[in-house]
Amino acid sequence: MTDPTANDRRDPILRVSPRPADINANGHIFGGWVLAQMDIAGGIVAGKISQGPCATVAIEKMEFIAPILMRDIISVYGWLERRGRTSMAIRLEVIATRDRGDQQVKVTEGLFTFVALDENHRPRALPPE
Repeated sequence: MTDPTANDRRDPILRVSPRPADINANGHIFGGWVLAQMDIAGGIVAGKISQGPCATVAIEKMEFIAPILMRDIISVYGWLERRGRTSMAIRLEVIATRDRGDQQVKVTEGLFTFVALDENHRPRALPPE
C-alpha cells in the first residue's frame, strides 16, 4: 500500500480564510479557531491512514509562531510522523499567505495524536501499511 500522506508536505490538506467573527480585539485570529482548523486537517490525514473513523486524543507541543491576520489565507499541511498499533501522530503546519500572495509566513505547528476507532468507539488496530 502506498503512503496516503506522501504528497501532503507539498499539497495543503485544508485551505481557509478567517471570517470577521474569528478575530480577537487585537486584530488577530483566535487561537482556538486555528486549533480547530488543524484538528479538522489532522482528522482528514488520520482518516486516510486508519481507513475509518478516528479521534483526537492528544496535542503535543502546539506552538504559535506568528499571528494570523484578517486577510490571510491559511493552508494546513499534515503528514504522518509516528505510527503505533492503534494510534498515529500527525505533524501539522499552518502557513499564512498574505499581501495578495506576496508573502508566506509559518504561523503555527503542532503534533496531534489520533486513535483509530471501531463501531463501538473503542480503539482498533490500524490497517497494515
